Amino acid sequence: MAESWMILTTGVLIAVLAPAAGAVAGSAVDDASQQQSRQWHTVSAVVTKDPPASIGVEPLGGAGGRPHTTVRWTAPDGTVRTGEAAVAPGVKAGDRTTVRLDRHGSVVRNPVSPEGSLAESIAMGTVAASGTGVVLLGAERAGAHLLNRRRYAQWEKEWAEADSQWHHPQR
Repeated sequence: MAESWMILTTGVLIAVLAPAAGAVAGSAVDDASQQQSRQWHTVSAVVTKDPPASIGVEPLGGAGGRPHTTVRWTAPDGTVRTGEAAVAPGVKAGDRTTVRLDRHGSVVRNPVSPEGSLAESIAMGTVAASGTGVVLLGAERAGAHLLNRRRYAQWEKEWAEADSQWHHPQR
């Protein structure tokens, strides 16, 4: 009886808590991404070096969807600055591009697009929901294991009593 109630309770908790955990985690990732992107601002920059011919290869060995190259822009205080930024495929040295800067004025090398942010939110929500379901299922299985141990101990005790009655009949 107790095991049936545990299974039912676990099913209800999974049905309620797993989607809730997924929604909370996905929302948190989305909020963090939006907050981060609000701190960025865009500037017009000049490409100072031709990007690598192979799209998807960064100078530092990473992989990305856009080539990275050196760009130059003028900061609000009038100083000329340079940095590495993702640029559209096909740009050449001397072309203008738009780069995103963080609140410190540094180039954001791989800004997350709205589509990328959505994908990250969905992935994190899925992981959180799945993880919650696995933890709840594990707790249910651990509870069932403890109930079985208790049953086996009770059966062992009853068999020992029955055995002693069979070997030592009462007069």
